[in-house]
Amino acid sequence: MNSSSMEQLDNSKVNLHRTKFFILLLLQIPSVMLYLLIFTFFGMHRSLLKTPKNKALLVLLLINFLEASCDLPNTIHFYRLGRVSPATSAYCTWWTFFEYTLSVSSEFLMAIISIQRHILVFNNNILQIRIKRYLWHHLPLLLGVAYPTLLYLGLVVIYPCDGTQWDYTSVLCGLSNCYLENSSLLATLDWALDNGMPIIIIVVANAALVIRVICYKRRAQQATPWQKQRRMTIQLLTISSIYFIAWIPNTIIAVIQEIIDSSFVAEIQANYFFDLLYLVCLLMPWVCIMMLPELKKWMWKLFRPHQSTQNTVVPLNITVLPMKTR
Repeated sequence: MNSSSMEQLDNSKVNLHRTKFFILLLLQIPSVMLYLLIFTFFGMHRSLLKTPKNKALLVLLLINFLEASCDLPNTIHFYRLGRVSPATSAYCTWWTFFEYTLSVSSEFLMAIISIQRHILVFNNNILQIRIKRYLWHHLPLLLGVAYPTLLYLGLVVIYPCDGTQWDYTSVLCGLSNCYLENSSLLATLDWALDNGMPIIIIVVANAALVIRVICYKRRAQQATPWQKQRRMTIQLLTISSIYFIAWIPNTIIAVIQEIIDSSFVAEIQANYFFDLLYLVCLLMPWVCIMMLPELKKWMWKLFRPHQSTQNTVVPLNITVLPMKTR
């Protein structure tokens, strides 16, 4: 490859980084502001958190807020400079740790919520019992965050590594963690169990819920329960659609890489598909506004321009009574 071709390739890469920088930044700023508004809303309306679906939604929002406000700025900073800064092994280690932990936690939580929605729609009485509510609702949500945290603490931070494998010219330091570079078994298991399996669960659970709701409607022929179940199903499908858009293309590319092992496919994923994963944390608050009618009403009252009141003079009819004389 001659010097002119190399220069043209570098220019296209710079333009791609610049485009990604502006897109991510323009999406991040309103997204973080919406997260803060939603948390303020829940803080002022704590009674809404008594319902299991809103508790699960709040946990999912917290994880995605951390990704949008704490992890995504590292990626935006990289696209602004075109290189990793600071270019140190410690920075790359903790950057990839937070990226993997938050991204996989979000995916696991969505898979858990997709399964729990079956209970909320068809067996809601189970969660009225305290021990079963902790067992079937609270504990899975806790594990959905604790498992990825402990897993990547071991694989990324504690795993023995000399720190010379990082690529400081690629986003996320080239994803060159030692457990991915040195052990094909760990890399394959991590991808299959922690990336592929949750998205499969999300797809299957959502499809099964739609089928169950349709079958229930045909059997019951009752308007009120059907409307409630339909609303809860649409809410789940709406929020799950973000994960479909973000994860399914990356999952397909990963399967192709396992079969072909092509550097060209890996480059396509890094340049065009990997950043789709950030759509989850960036679009999540917008979807939640559509899911919570109480939130929409609260925001409407908050931002609605106050109507100025005008003082009007109303004539009064006064009847004068004659005075009595002695």
